[in-house]
Amino acid sequence: MKTSADAVRDYLHAVERESSALPAERRQELLADLAEHIEVTRAERPDAAIGDILAALGDPRAIAATALAEAGSGPAGGLGGGTAGAPARSDAGAAARSVAGASTRRGKVHPLVPLLMLTLSLPFMMLFPGEPGPVFGVLFRIVGAVLLCTSVHWDARRKTTGVLLTAVVPTAVIVTWNLSGAPGGTQAFLANLVTSAVLICAAVWLWRVRRA
Repeated sequence: MKTSADAVRDYLHAVERESSALPAERRQELLADLAEHIEVTRAERPDAAIGDILAALGDPRAIAATALAEAGSGPAGGLGGGTAGAPARSDAGAAARSVAGASTRRGKVHPLVPLLMLTLSLPFMMLFPGEPGPVFGVLFRIVGAVLLCTSVHWDARRKTTGVLLTAVVPTAVIVTWNLSGAPGGTQAFLANLVTSAVLICAAVWLWRVRRA
C-alpha cells in the first residue's frame, strides 16, 4: 500500500516531469517550495488525508504551467493543457498560481545574499562606529533576516534557528553590553570578535543545510 511519503514523492516527481522546460535551479526552487508547503499543511492539519492536501494544492500540470508562465517560458495563464476560456479548477488553480508564483519570485534572491548581509552587519558597525555605520549595520541585519525568512532554501525550523543566531542573539548582546555600561577598548573588541565568530559559524551552517 502506498504511504504518505510515497504519495508526496510521486506528486513532486510529476511536477518535476511537467516542469522540465524550466531552468534546473528554478525547477528545484519550485519543488522545494511545494515540499515545504505540504510539510506546513500537514503540521497544521494532522488529521487531513495526504490525498486531500495534494488535491487542494493542484494538478502537477497546472503548477508547472503556472511556473513556466511566471518564468516567461510558457503561455501566460496556461494551466496544463486547458482550452482557452475554459474555467479553471478554482481552489486548485489558485493554489497552483500562489505556490508556483511565490517560488518564482522568492527564488530570484540567491541564498548567499541574506547570509552575507547578516554576517557583515556587525563587522560593518565595528569598522564604522560613527555615522552611518550603526544605521547601515542595523539595516543589513533587518533586511538579511527578512530575506532569510522568506527564502525557499530553508525550512521553518532552520529559518528560526538562523534568525536567532544571526540577528536576535547579536542584537541582544550589543544592547545588553551598552546598557550595562561595560568598558570599551580591548574588552569590547573581544566581545565583538566572539559575536562575529558566531555569525560566521551560523552563516556557514545555513549555507551547508540549504536546499539545492
